[in-house]
Amino acid sequence: MENTSTPTHCPYCALQCGMNIAPLPQGGVEVTERPDFPVNRGALCGKGRTAAEVLSPALRLTAPLVREGGRLVEAGWTEALDRIAERLSAVRERYGADALGVFGGGGLTNEKAYTLGKFARVVLGTSQIDYNGRFCMSSAAAAGTRAFGLDRGLPFPLEDVPKTGCVILVGSNPAETMPPSLRFFTELRDNGGTLIVVDPRRTRTAEQADLHLAPRPGTDLALALGLLHLVVAEGRTDEEYIRERTTGWEEARAAAMAHWPEYVERITGVPVPQLREAVRMFCAPKSAMVLTARGPEQQSKGTDTVGAWINLCLATGRPGRPLSGYGCLTGQGNGQGGREHGQKADQLPGYRKLDDPAARRHVAGVWGVDPDSLPGPGRSAYELLDALGTDVRALLLMGSNPVVSAPRAAHVEQRLRSLDFLAVADVVLSETAELADVVLPVTQWAEETGTTTSLEGRVLLRRQAVTPPPGVRSDLYVLHELAARLGVEKGFPTDPEEVFGELRRASAGGPADYSGITYRRLAEENGVFWPCPEQPEPRDTDAADGEDAALDALPDDPAADAGAAHPGTPRLFLDRFPTPDGRARFVPVVHRPTAEEPDAAYPLLLTTGRVVSQYQSGAQTRRVAELNAAAPGPFVELHPRLAARLGAADGDRVAVVSRRGRAVAPARITTAIRPDTVFMPFHWPGEGRANTLTNPALDPTSRMPEFKSCAVRVEVLGPGE
Repeated sequence: MENTSTPTHCPYCALQCGMNIAPLPQGGVEVTERPDFPVNRGALCGKGRTAAEVLSPALRLTAPLVREGGRLVEAGWTEALDRIAERLSAVRERYGADALGVFGGGGLTNEKAYTLGKFARVVLGTSQIDYNGRFCMSSAAAAGTRAFGLDRGLPFPLEDVPKTGCVILVGSNPAETMPPSLRFFTELRDNGGTLIVVDPRRTRTAEQADLHLAPRPGTDLALALGLLHLVVAEGRTDEEYIRERTTGWEEARAAAMAHWPEYVERITGVPVPQLREAVRMFCAPKSAMVLTARGPEQQSKGTDTVGAWINLCLATGRPGRPLSGYGCLTGQGNGQGGREHGQKADQLPGYRKLDDPAARRHVAGVWGVDPDSLPGPGRSAYELLDALGTDVRALLLMGSNPVVSAPRAAHVEQRLRSLDFLAVADVVLSETAELADVVLPVTQWAEETGTTTSLEGRVLLRRQAVTPPPGVRSDLYVLHELAARLGVEKGFPTDPEEVFGELRRASAGGPADYSGITYRRLAEENGVFWPCPEQPEPRDTDAADGEDAALDALPDDPAADAGAAHPGTPRLFLDRFPTPDGRARFVPVVHRPTAEEPDAAYPLLLTTGRVVSQYQSGAQTRRVAELNAAAPGPFVELHPRLAARLGAADGDRVAVVSRRGRAVAPARITTAIRPDTVFMPFHWPGEGRANTLTNPALDPTSRMPEFKSCAVRVEVLGPGE
C-alpha cells in the first residue's frame, strides 16, 4: 500500500505530541511515530499510542439521540437540531437570554472555542459561558497576568528545560500526566542540572528528583514564602534585577519575612534543612526555573500560591533571563488556546478582556455587530454549573463531562438533571451526555482539521486524516446550523481555515495575537509561537548587560529581516514585560489555611490527581481495552501507619467521606503518601467518583475550585473482591 500517512497531533494533553496517522491494509488506521516534532521526538505514551481506537464506530456516537419517554433514541440531524433551536428559543423568550448557558472544553480546537464564544454572545446574547479549563490552570493564568502582564503557560520552549541549572517542579507529575516530557527533566540531570519536586506524594516524578519536598496539601503558599524568606536572609536576592526590572519588592519582602523557616516547617511538615537545601540548589546556578501545575493552582488560594512562587523567581532574577523563569504546565490539550479566544466568561478573542471598551469595539467590528450588543462577563465554570436549573434553565455543552470532572460532582449532577433542557455535543456518550435531552455526535481529532495551542504557546495544525462515520458532523457544522435556525445566517462558517482567518483578525493587536499565523505556516514550520503579529516588529537590542552571548546561543530567537513575516515568539520577556512600565510586579501574599481544615469528624486530607493510563474524566480512555487493563478503576492510597490505625489491609474496600458525599474504592497501601493524607484518582464515575468529595470553595481571583485539598475520614468496609 502507498504510504499516505498524515502528520498530526495527539488528542490528549497539552504536550500535543506529534504523530502520524497511517491507514491499515485491513481497514482502519494506526498511530505511528513522528520524530520530526521537537516536543516528543516520536515518543508517545499509551494514551497517544492507542488514540486511534476511539475512532472506531463501536466505541463512539454515530447518530444524534433525542429523549423520548425518558430514553435516548436515535434521530436524524434535522430533528435534533430543530429541537435544540426550538427549546433554546422558548427558554430565552420566557426567561431572557441569560437563562441560556454554554459550557465548553479545553479540548476544543481554537476554531471551535472561538466560534462557541461568538455563538454565545452574538446568537444567544448570553453572558453565561465558561469552560472546563477554568478547572485547569486559571490560577496560574491570573497570577502570571498579575505579575508579568501576560499569561502564556510556558514563556519559553520545553527545549530550554534541559539547559537550565535547576528546576523546581511544584505539584506536577509529568511521568504519569505527560510521560514524553519526562525526558526533558532526565536530560536536565544528565547535563548537570538539578531537579526539585514539590508534591505530597512520592510520585514516579518525585523518584527522579535530587530533592523531594512533601508538604501537607494546601500549604504550597507557605512553602514558597519560607523559601523566599531564606533567600532574603541568606543574601541571595538579585538586587540589580529587582531594581531595574521589577516593582513592589519592599511589600513582598516584608510579607515573606513573616514566614520564618521553623514556622513554615510547622505548617508544611517540610523540615528546615530541606528548605535550606532547596534554596541552595535553586540559587547556586546562573539559570533556574519554577514550573507549577495543578497542585498549587487548584486551591482556594491558588492565585496567591502561584504568585508566591513567581515572587521567588523575581527575587532571584529569573524571569526574562535566558533559560530561566516561571512557567505553568498546562493540562488539557488546548487549555491554552481554549481560554484565549472567547469561551471563558470574561474573555474575548486574542485574550482581550470582555469589559474593556476598546476590546469590545475591535471584536464587534470583526463580527459586524454593535459593541453595546455584546453581553458583559458571566459566571465562572462552577458558579455557572451551580446556577443550572434556577437562573440558567437551558445549557448547550460541548466537549466536557462535569458529572465526573466538576467539584462536588453529585450536586453538579443534580443541577444538570434539574435543567429545563440540556443539549450535549460529544464524541462518546459520556456520563453527562446520558442526562441530555439531545446528544449530537461530533467529529474528533483525526476526523477534522483545526489548530490547538500547546503548553509552550506553540500554535499547531491538526490535520484531518480519516473520514468520519456518515452520521457524524463537526462542531462548526452544529453551530452554523443552530445559528441559522436562531436567525443568524451569516458569520458561522463550517470551514476551519475560514474560521481561523476570522480568528486572526479578531486576535490582531491583542495579547494573544495570532494575526501573522496561517495554516500554511503551521504546516511548514511545525507550529508558530504566539504572539505573532501580521507585521514584523523590530527586536529591542538593549537587553540586560552580560546576556548577549546567552541570547545568541538560543535557537530560533525572534529576529526577522525587515519585511519578512514575523517569526513568532518562542521566548517572552527577554527585553521587557508587557506591563505599562515594562516591569514585572511583585505581589505581597501571606499564608492562609485551606478552606476546609481537618477536625475531629474529618481528620484527614484528601488530594486528587491522575494516573498514566487514563485521562481527565476518562470518557474516552475508559473505552480503550489496553488502558483499562492497566488502570481498571479507582483506588485510595493510604500510608501504612494510617492503614494500621484504621485496620485496613491492601485491597480492602474503604469509604472516603467528606461533607459533600462518599466514595468507595479499594485501599492501596503505600509509603508514597503522607500519613495525614489520602489520594484518589478522579477518572471514574459511580461509587468511586473522587469529585463527589472535593470542595467547590473558589479562589477569589481565578474562581478555581479547591480540588487539591479537603477534609475527609476513611471507613473500612471489609475485604475487596
